[in-house]
Amino acid sequence: MGNEFFTVNTQPNELKAARLGMSVAVRAMGNAVQRNRVRRMIRESFRLNQALVPPLDIIVGVRAGARDAEPALLRSSLEALWQKLASLPL
Repeated sequence: MGNEFFTVNTQPNELKAARLGMSVAVRAMGNAVQRNRVRRMIRESFRLNQALVPPLDIIVGVRAGARDAEPALLRSSLEALWQKLASLPL
């Protein structure tokens, strides 16, 4: 599952809450400042939407298209992914 900026891999977990992992490659985002900025954005978006997401282990990968995208576009893209995950049947 994913979109033009992010990929999402999920697996059900036995916990009561979702967990987040990230893969932000140098090739996708560039230098450490850019990679850390997108990591903070993903983490914050997950924190705000964690209650919607069923108990899953979630790995978010960043695609190369995210390097040149506006932050607002990345945030809305993440919001759409959390909504998609919330509608998954378990």
